[in-house]
Amino acid sequence: MTSLGTPGIERAAAEAALSVPGVAGLQPSLRHTLAVAGARVRRAVGSTTPSPEAGVRAERRPRTGAWTVEVRCVVTGDRRALDTARAVQERVGSRVGSLVPRSGTPEPVTVVVIVTRVE
Repeated sequence: MTSLGTPGIERAAAEAALSVPGVAGLQPSLRHTLAVAGARVRRAVGSTTPSPEAGVRAERRPRTGAWTVEVRCVVTGDRRALDTARAVQERVGSRVGSLVPRSGTPEPVTVVVIVTRVE
């Protein structure tokens, strides 16, 4: 078991979510989109494609050590969105749960899945 910081948790969660059948991609949050747009204005050259982690936000509660992971998914229309969201929740929870140390917290990882669009 390895302990990772927020960027590592977000990367692992993004990889897990993208491996679920029916997930077309991850949707960056408005906050991230605005930050990227602002950075793009300041520098004329750069990548215009957000990283997969942009669709994931992880936050650790300092008192308990528990993690909350929010995943914003775009799903395909050939599967039920609810089934896909449940699969993402399960896979991300399992993956992130294997990475975080358990310090007496019964539920160290809470995964919230938001389906932003169906393609």
